[in-house]
Amino acid sequence: MTNIAITGASGTVGREAIGAFDDRDVDLTLFSHSETEDLETTTLEIADYEEFVDALEDQNVLIHLAANPDPRAEWDAVRGPNVDGLYNAYAAAVENDLERVVFASSNHAVNMDNAVSGIRPESTVGTPSIVRPGDPPDPDTYYGVTKVFGEAMGSYYAKRHGLDVVTLRIGWLLTRDELRQEVADRDASGERFARAMWLSPGDCRRVIEAAATTALETNPMVAHGISDNTERFLSLTETMQGLGYRPQDDAQAVLDGGDEGRDGLETG
Repeated sequence: MTNIAITGASGTVGREAIGAFDDRDVDLTLFSHSETEDLETTTLEIADYEEFVDALEDQNVLIHLAANPDPRAEWDAVRGPNVDGLYNAYAAAVENDLERVVFASSNHAVNMDNAVSGIRPESTVGTPSIVRPGDPPDPDTYYGVTKVFGEAMGSYYAKRHGLDVVTLRIGWLLTRDELRQEVADRDASGERFARAMWLSPGDCRRVIEAAATTALETNPMVAHGISDNTERFLSLTETMQGLGYRPQDDAQAVLDGGDEGRDGLETG
């Protein structure tokens, strides 16, 4: 049986990651920054190296989701969890002879040219440039900078220590109702961003399960984690070919009223 540790398990993506293995013969160990009433987790301070090393004892795979997730955060708020914590994740994985780390990166690592932010709020109007995993990083925030750091750290540990590393640039995880509401509340550029970056709950589970279990032909691997959105500008070709990911949802279909699936219960 494979032992999989998930940090940030009580977060939105973390909860989908748990569901990703419902039909797999795996043993999950769940970690979160603080206790939650509705989910049984072990608290973990990821900025504490020794604590992280102890947490990964007897694990085979680490899905590292824990971070400060705020794209608007200043440097002092992200450098502890997103830099020191990320180093600890990889170092602890090697210390415990883990086979693989799945690192949750973000579209913000490559999104300056296409960003919807206070810096360039107009830039998804028109035709955004296609972004492929091998393109140079182009972070749009300090948060994005920390994700570029995490991707570089993954490359180092894959090549220097032989660790399997999958970096997932995760899009915007929303239920169908949340997607509709975000689009209704946003201007043209914000609506375009939502249509491009949507990751459905079902596709989130699919891409995380694939990242954690698929044999890698390329290591390290950087993959985009979004749904099969008609208006996407993050390439999915590499994720589909390298991980066998088969997304089943499309923001366009949801917003056009042609997709009435049940959020979080997609079965394909």
